[in-house]
Amino acid sequence: MLFCLELKRGISMNVDILVIGGGISGLTAAVEAAETGYSVALVEKNPYLGGRVTQLTKYFPKMCPPYCGLEIFLKRLKNCENLQVITNAKVKKVEGVAGNFNVFVEVRPRFVNENCTACGECEKVCPVERPNDFDFGMDKTKAIYLPHDMAFPPIYVIDPDVCNKCGECVKVCKYDAINLDEQPQELTINAKVIIVATGWNPYDATKLETLGFGKYPNVITNMMMERLASPSGPTKGKIVRPSDGKEPKIVAFAQCAGSRDENHLPYCSAVCCLATMKHALYVREQIPDSKVYIFYIDRRAYGRYEDFFQKVDQDENIVFIRGKVAKVEEGENGNVIVHAEDTETGKKVQMEVELLVLATGMQPTTAVEKIEGLEYDDYGFVVEKEGIIPCGVARMPADVASSNRDATGAVIRAIQVVRG
Repeated sequence: MLFCLELKRGISMNVDILVIGGGISGLTAAVEAAETGYSVALVEKNPYLGGRVTQLTKYFPKMCPPYCGLEIFLKRLKNCENLQVITNAKVKKVEGVAGNFNVFVEVRPRFVNENCTACGECEKVCPVERPNDFDFGMDKTKAIYLPHDMAFPPIYVIDPDVCNKCGECVKVCKYDAINLDEQPQELTINAKVIIVATGWNPYDATKLETLGFGKYPNVITNMMMERLASPSGPTKGKIVRPSDGKEPKIVAFAQCAGSRDENHLPYCSAVCCLATMKHALYVREQIPDSKVYIFYIDRRAYGRYEDFFQKVDQDENIVFIRGKVAKVEEGENGNVIVHAEDTETGKKVQMEVELLVLATGMQPTTAVEKIEGLEYDDYGFVVEKEGIIPCGVARMPADVASSNRDATGAVIRAIQVVRG
């Protein structure tokens, strides 16, 4: 495996299979394709691999941490001599046909090279702070930072939008790892087939005007809950209210926040019900005297996840209320007042809670960041055509296990194209 951290201007490469996106689907596809003997390039827009999975605290239904599986993938990746990895890079355009695609990539400067040992001395002297996007702005990093504790590659990166180029980091670096003059580079990749694994973004909760996100501090999203519960998160794993740092004893979850809604995402995002059940267990395990209310349209726990649902449903302090949250207001002491209708009883519900979590839907990254030359459906998911194979959430909403299987299937189809 070769990491391409610094490229010469105008460089090009030729591979059998190009994988766009280095999340769990992209890693699966890249590693499995390379292990079968084909030459592979993996392009990832972030400065690290792993995608959304790296932000999770636990998987459902086993409630195990995701890093064990990621570590196995990364170990396999290191052993793939015919795999080239380009991080901090964005695919701009795709041209050509199956068997002969030209893909144009912008490699953004990282400003830190492979000499970096992640010692952290540069971070100590950096005078500039930035919101930590990995933790959804709930804490801050320096302008030079390690994306997260288990980042791979384990190399610092500089945010050019906030760095003032004071040079303090350069002065303290003993390893000649920092170059503040590094420039963007253009890379052309010729590939016989392309696997698109560009992943997803949480739906923008600020668009849900009646639900109070961005207006009331104790209204957060489901992915923010993941980071709060994580030992590497902004509160070191302690679930607290953003407004005052107190443990919330009454927590509500609003399902389908933006999903199954013709004004936002008209489709079901597939995993939100199960993710919320997992989050309810986070709260109940950490705060034993807590009470959790889940407002839902339908409870969707298909196949083998039925047992997981039964486990959650048996907790008498987790209450399911069938009804979509219609409106949110601020109560006393930073509390949140939730308005909904219980469709089973026909009664209106008004409940004051200490923390409200919005189960925002999964929106494909390509709904907002389109790659020229690919085709998309009405919702922004990538449409398959000869030689271009989407997988994971680039193709449809899916959980981690389904994304892995989908990526394996994509590799099989890609090999068929390469072999003609």
